[in-house]
Amino acid sequence: MHPIRFRDEEHEKFYVQILDERKCSDGYHRSLFYTLGISRETRSHIRDLYDFSNGGIKPEGLSAPWQTGSTIRVCRLAFNLWNGWTEAGSERYSTPHELFDCSYAPYFFEAIRLRYPEYCRSHERTIKRLAEQIR
Repeated sequence: MHPIRFRDEEHEKFYVQILDERKCSDGYHRSLFYTLGISRETRSHIRDLYDFSNGGIKPEGLSAPWQTGSTIRVCRLAFNLWNGWTEAGSERYSTPHELFDCSYAPYFFEAIRLRYPEYCRSHERTIKRLAEQIR
């Protein structure tokens, strides 16, 4: 498996620190905290988005005044990767067409890989085999 691609040093620090604090390394937590760590705004408002005492997401954080179009996309993807969450009546805003239409898209792919490593590993092997055949 290839190394995790981070947006910047702060993103990586946040991810490592929060997983260490939570003592969680499953795909749910890895993808959630990786995704919520992409943006400086979501990192600094993590308590608006995740309930550390109960261990669950806080969808009401989507309506916080600090949210922007891009940070809402970050949160929607993070929440969906956590437990399949979509906003009732606004499910269309959680489609790839809506979510990936921002500069964070390369990191969104990484978040999906973190959430579903078992499916991405076989894909990585296939790509590697194809590359070797081309040589």
